[in-house]
Amino acid sequence: MNFKELIEQDREKGRKDEFEGTLLEYLQIIKENPEVAQLAHRRMYNLITDPGVEILKSEENLRIRKIYGNETIKSYNFFKNDFFGIEKTLMKIASYFYSAAMNGEESRQVLYLVGPVGSGKSSIVEVLKRALEESEAIYALKGCPMREEPLHLIPKHLRKQFEENLGIKIEGDLCPVCRHRLKEEFKGQYENFPVVKTGFSIRSRKGIGVVPPVDPNNQDTSVLVGSVDISKMDLYPEDDPRIFSLNGAFDVGNRGLVEFIEVFKNDVEYLHTIITATQEKSIPSPGKGSMIYFDGVIIAHSNEAEWNKFKSDHTNEAILDRIVKVEVPYCMELSEETKIYEKILKKSHFKAHIAPHTIEVAAMFAILSRLSLSNKVDLLTKLKIYNGEEIVEKGTTKKIDIMELREEAGIREGMEGISTRFIIKAIDNALSDSEHHCINPLSVMESIIKSIKDLDVADDLRKKYLGLIQDSIRKEYNKVLEKEITKAFIQSFKEQAESLFNNYLDHAEAYVNRAKIKDKSTGEQLDPDEKFMRSIEEQIGISEGSAKGFRSDVTSYMFYLMRKGGKVDYTSYEPLKEAIEKKITSSVREMSRIVTKSKVRDKEQHKKYNSMVEEMKKNGYCDHCCDVILKYAANNLWKD
Repeated sequence: MNFKELIEQDREKGRKDEFEGTLLEYLQIIKENPEVAQLAHRRMYNLITDPGVEILKSEENLRIRKIYGNETIKSYNFFKNDFFGIEKTLMKIASYFYSAAMNGEESRQVLYLVGPVGSGKSSIVEVLKRALEESEAIYALKGCPMREEPLHLIPKHLRKQFEENLGIKIEGDLCPVCRHRLKEEFKGQYENFPVVKTGFSIRSRKGIGVVPPVDPNNQDTSVLVGSVDISKMDLYPEDDPRIFSLNGAFDVGNRGLVEFIEVFKNDVEYLHTIITATQEKSIPSPGKGSMIYFDGVIIAHSNEAEWNKFKSDHTNEAILDRIVKVEVPYCMELSEETKIYEKILKKSHFKAHIAPHTIEVAAMFAILSRLSLSNKVDLLTKLKIYNGEEIVEKGTTKKIDIMELREEAGIREGMEGISTRFIIKAIDNALSDSEHHCINPLSVMESIIKSIKDLDVADDLRKKYLGLIQDSIRKEYNKVLEKEITKAFIQSFKEQAESLFNNYLDHAEAYVNRAKIKDKSTGEQLDPDEKFMRSIEEQIGISEGSAKGFRSDVTSYMFYLMRKGGKVDYTSYEPLKEAIEKKITSSVREMSRIVTKSKVRDKEQHKKYNSMVEEMKKNGYCDHCCDVILKYAANNLWKD
């Protein structure tokens, strides 16, 4: 790469993007493209929606139907790579910006994000700020400390004519500094006032203001609205704009965004500026100046404790009435939670092998800790339902209404439990402790257990968390591992499964239709093989009395799939898939036990063992984690 050429190209591009002209030239630009003069909420809404919005149709996506029912779910490409499993929260945020962009009441309200620690509140704001930084530059009055809209120069008595001619609505008024400059420098000839293009920057405090929690004993409102330059007070009167330093968060966040971090850690008096900034879209000037027009998105966030304390005080009604509250809960979908950890780990500098199911096991613990107990199902089953999985019980797919489970759990579900940060720290610790640059489900479970023991929580909650990881998750992992080792042991597992599936389907179809089945070798007509079908059905607890209904369900579903043009294989119908996999697993369980446990293997066993290891390595294991996992399996699976 030619670095000098790259630098010069970027510099040339910057020069081409520069603009300096007068109000007259700016008016011509608006005439050609009225979107240039959009307000802050409209700008942010466009940034969110321009990358694309996808409607997730439940009739076309079975998983979406299982999780959301008939609700219309929108997926925003803007958030797609950063946030997972909180689609409804993101929809509410987008809805706020849509209403605000339409100049609804939301345009005069604070967007307030509340949720448990590590749920993604700050990350959402960071993504919005980053989008502003990367957005197109705006046109502003040159030298204006608030980078204000040049249309503010238009006198109010002429605005209606300009609005009709330009096809826009002009809102706002000049700040004190520009009003003084217009009078003194340009003698009132506003058409000659210079206009420039300027971008957004967090570091340079251009269009993005940030208000951290302030010491209660030193809450100076100058952080919000700027200050008076004391050194100039001997030269000018106290209401002269030339003594104003308009560098507060609201000043610099004009036309962009102002973020209040842990907003309710501040005293309420400090927050009174929010009242006028929202409803009247104006903020106090420093000293004794007049009110200043403000056009910006105000986003605040905090944890629930501060919110509950703040809202319980009835004297805070004025601010509460100006807040649009959006809850940001923890992710409750297992597959989406794993994506969060994978995203974070990709950004780290850890260079280690991660064995299959490692991240999934960690995510499983996090989700289980967040679920409310149910009278309808156990927590592990609830986790699977929330993840859109089929629940097979006694040979049928158990129909459990996810909406009923959510109604039973109440609005608190997802607002408590183990945070994403806790899990990531436990994974980091496992990575740090690994001598072989490899982590696996066992090492991560061990790391989580250590972290729980060090966790500053009540003893009963610690006991609950330890029970989840040591009992529920370990048992579930054992089932997954047994199936995985068996599949690796049988190199032709899929072929065997497909063969069993096709045979079963042939016999079940003949049985349901009271027909004969033709032997492929001899050509003779035979009765459906009852013994063969029962050997599969018994694997998932189907009684003899239920067998007829099960066979009818299987054949009906397969014909339905074929009519819809769907793929028909052994995985198509979840209950039958589980039965076939259990059938194969049980038929080789003894051989698997011998192969994994044998310390001294004969030639044939050694060959099969090596073949199994190679198959597991193809599925994502390395030599070290394969050895660890198989030793664990030998000691914990297939016990007599």
